[in-house]
Amino acid sequence: MTRSGDGYGAGQTPSTQGNQPALGSKPEVLLTDDPAPHVRRLTLNRPDKRNALSHQLRAELIDALQRADQDPDVRVTIVRGAGTCFSAGYDLGGANEGVDMPHFTAEGEGQWPRHVTETWMSIWDLAKPVIAQVHGYCLAGGSELATGCDLVYVAHDAKMGYPAVRFGVPDMHFHAWMLGMRAAMEMMVTGDSISGDEAVRLGWANRAFDEADLDDEVLAVAERVALIPTDIVSLNKRTVHRAMDAMGMRAAIRQGTELCALGTKAATFEEFITKSREQGLTNALKERDAPFGDYRTGS
Repeated sequence: MTRSGDGYGAGQTPSTQGNQPALGSKPEVLLTDDPAPHVRRLTLNRPDKRNALSHQLRAELIDALQRADQDPDVRVTIVRGAGTCFSAGYDLGGANEGVDMPHFTAEGEGQWPRHVTETWMSIWDLAKPVIAQVHGYCLAGGSELATGCDLVYVAHDAKMGYPAVRFGVPDMHFHAWMLGMRAAMEMMVTGDSISGDEAVRLGWANRAFDEADLDDEVLAVAERVALIPTDIVSLNKRTVHRAMDAMGMRAAIRQGTELCALGTKAATFEEFITKSREQGLTNALKERDAPFGDYRTGS
């Protein structure tokens, strides 16, 4: 089986849990349930594609988050992934053909990284807290989505990484802010992933649990958050984000989109894109990662 996504970002060039749909019908890409009072849960539902983030899935996710933010009965939202992982990155399997990007972003160099960073940073600007529940792969665009959430809880053996740095520059430059200079530098110059436990130690995630317990543990946190009325929790959420804004995090991430755009002009990036078109994306990814012995691209 070929993986869609596979941690691809770096100025992307276009190329189960919950209730299941009836046999023969088109699967829903996003599932919604309310597992506890005042708690909304959204499940990325493309398990056969490792929850690759297509335009449709991103559009439905942001719409659902915004609707939860406007629903007086919802105080906190959980985002998780169906199947074996949270998300392996942006979709490169053709699902975006003929589908518009979820919202307007000014055209020109760097449109794609500006677009996706605007998408995920918009979660910061919601009034109500959003929790990322991460298991399995959380790569490139998947790591950007989780970073945009307010709280992150992971499985011990989750894998968070940005393998696309092996041929390009990330879309959303959160690493130095969330992981510290040394750990961020190591990830940026190797493309290696870190485990859920390492993500907690370095500060990207809040806590790690056994994968089998993750649903229950995250729901328990959500229920505690839901005890606080929205008018108060929204102000306290903003105190943290405004502090990060004052220190320059949002400006730095936005500036990083220009570096991403510059990266698409590098000879190595152009060579990879040509190779992926000629040999197929899966073969190009296998060749990219073979020297490192990680990121299986097929099963």
